[in-house]
Amino acid sequence: MTTRKTYTAEFKRQAIELADREDIGPSRVARDLGISLSALSRWRKQAAKQGSLAFPGQGRMALTPQEQEIKRLQKELEILRQEREILVKAAACLGQNGRP
Repeated sequence: MTTRKTYTAEFKRQAIELADREDIGPSRVARDLGISLSALSRWRKQAAKQGSLAFPGQGRMALTPQEQEIKRLQKELEILRQEREILVKAAACLGQNGRP
């Protein structure tokens, strides 16, 4: 099993800075740093899209506030579905016996 390399936010930002320089360019930066050109391109797009919010945590992509809210709502929905299922079963049991 191969382990996936993770890079710090600072490393990614510095790589992007170097890639943006006309005298160096993305291909040379990727080669010199030992990263793929596609990874560097992905980092550049993420930095352009998310600005200073890009690259939080341990090298993983950050969730946007909207994505975080969707995730929270999905968890809440699952809890409500489970609670509803319990109530439906309890009501069925009570209905069959005629009393609690």
